[in-house]
Amino acid sequence: MKRTLSLFLALCPLFPAFADNWPMWRGANGDGTCSESKLPEKWGMEENVAWKVALPDRGNSTPVVWGDKVFVTQAIEGGEKRLLLCFDKKTGKQLWDAGTIYIPKAVELTHATNPHCSASPATDGERVIVFHASAGVFCYDMNGKELWKRTDLGKLHHIWGCGTSPVLAGDRVFLNFGPGENTVLYAFDKKTGKTLWEHKEPGGASGEAGNKTWTGSWSDPLLRKTGSRYELLMSYAGRACAFDPLSGKELWTCGGLTPLVYNSPLYTDGLAIFMSGYGGSAMAVKTGGSGDVTEKNRVWHEPRVAQRIGSGVIHDGNHYILTDGGIVECRDVKTGKLLYNERLKGPGPTAKNWSSLVLSADGKCYAANQGGDCFVFKAGPVFELISTNSLGELIIGSIAVSDGQLFIRGYKNLWCIGKQ
Repeated sequence: MKRTLSLFLALCPLFPAFADNWPMWRGANGDGTCSESKLPEKWGMEENVAWKVALPDRGNSTPVVWGDKVFVTQAIEGGEKRLLLCFDKKTGKQLWDAGTIYIPKAVELTHATNPHCSASPATDGERVIVFHASAGVFCYDMNGKELWKRTDLGKLHHIWGCGTSPVLAGDRVFLNFGPGENTVLYAFDKKTGKTLWEHKEPGGASGEAGNKTWTGSWSDPLLRKTGSRYELLMSYAGRACAFDPLSGKELWTCGGLTPLVYNSPLYTDGLAIFMSGYGGSAMAVKTGGSGDVTEKNRVWHEPRVAQRIGSGVIHDGNHYILTDGGIVECRDVKTGKLLYNERLKGPGPTAKNWSSLVLSADGKCYAANQGGDCFVFKAGPVFELISTNSLGELIIGSIAVSDGQLFIRGYKNLWCIGKQ
């Protein structure tokens, strides 16, 4: 009994007690779902806007929200200054910023479409944790005071940069430090920053000229209780796997993913869904196994699916995800059968979509594209678009939800959509 309770206290994610908060990139559940319904369905640059505030530079990270505060990571001055910005949730007024100056000995690689500080923060209401790539991991209190930092993790080196975000669960922080040759899955103590365990994964090439073997995982781990145990689900180049979140021991591995993985795993009813990017593969794996489960637990496998950057959601046995070209795909989770693929808008460069889906409690999906169009559509086996709402600026980050409002980070502004 004591061990069961200690496991729960150590690992329980930030679930229903904090329904009005959005504490991590993919929300309290880590999978893009929220417990709120009747969210805004119509808005525009002047319509249904509670407030907007100009940001100092472009960025791809998603806001997180706790209580009366909104947090956003921000790189400025060519990426050397890496900041955490804090805003008042009611008014949009900036309350404080905290950060570091990072001047690497050699240029830190990233893609032109992926500014530094693309990782989203994570908060438990007492501390805010940010990952600034090679500059390290930093922890602040809710007023911006630095509590601890880890600047000893080494260099990240990949032509497309990084974008993985901290995942908070119980007393620990999980982080996929990658991609690139230095790829490590860490578990840190959230109070001290101490490494509790680490798993080193073959990271692969950086994709530079003369080294065109593009490999890497931008996936965040997903913690779930599967049967009688907890599993930390993870997508890597070439494989999916699960770790014991307390010890870091690898529980099982399953082959079938391709060399580039951009999105994060999902889980429902004993099945984990993993998808590669860049015209790669997709598969479902039965959890709870041991060792190499490729032959016995891989339920379905699609060797080639459309390019996708963002992560999907699961609702009533169906998996929804947006492709790079702005098309919604709906698949049956148990069989992998494609039920529909429907274009939201376009085609054209502004129809490209790299944000991840958000699912409301009443079965509506929310997403944004690079043209600044935000979409609401019903989660169901037949496609039904509810609305298209333009904010008129490039958006790559995902939508956050808190207390009936939507928080959207564009390349120019941070928007709060909904009631005043």
